[in-house]
Amino acid sequence: MMWLKRWNFIERARLERELWDAFEAKDDIDAMVSALKARIEAADPSEPELGDQNFRHEVWVTTMDRSRKMDNMMAGKER
Repeated sequence: MMWLKRWNFIERARLERELWDAFEAKDDIDAMVSALKARIEAADPSEPELGDQNFRHEVWVTTMDRSRKMDNMMAGKER
C-alpha cells in the first residue's frame, strides 16, 4: 500500500506541513531530516514502519529544498 501513499495528495501534504511548520518556527530542519535518516539507517529492515519513515524522508528532503529556494528568493525582496 506504500504506492498508494505516494500518490495520496493529502498524506503528502500532511508530511510537507510538518516540515513547513518547523521551518516557520525557525527549527533546525537540517537536523530533523538528518535525525530521521539516522533512525531509518539504524532501523531493522523488517520493521513495519520503515516504509512510512522512508516516505517521510523523501517528502521532507523535497520540501526542505523548496523551502530553501523560497527563503533565498524572499531574502532578496526584504530590502
